[in-house]
Amino acid sequence: MPKPLRMSRRRWAAAWVVLCVAGIAATAALNAFPAPAPQPEKPVSAECAAYIADIETQLAKAGREGNDDGVLAFTRTRADAEDCSDEVLDHFSGDR
Repeated sequence: MPKPLRMSRRRWAAAWVVLCVAGIAATAALNAFPAPAPQPEKPVSAECAAYIADIETQLAKAGREGNDDGVLAFTRTRADAEDCSDEVLDHFSGDR
């Protein structure tokens, strides 16, 4: 069986220095790139805007009544109503 290569302390220190410098250089390169621009807000249809306003009204009413620690359920009564689930999630995602 061949003998393992022995490294002196200087070589170990040099290897660590090279790794640290490479890490610092990579971090600096990544920090040099600007952050991606935020996506512009998509326009919301009038029906979805009214639905979101209704949800906000019900949430405010529940908060005034002291029921803000429970679960509120919102349903659409019309079968032909537009699907606003993405718009509702986008609108309220900052509140969570």
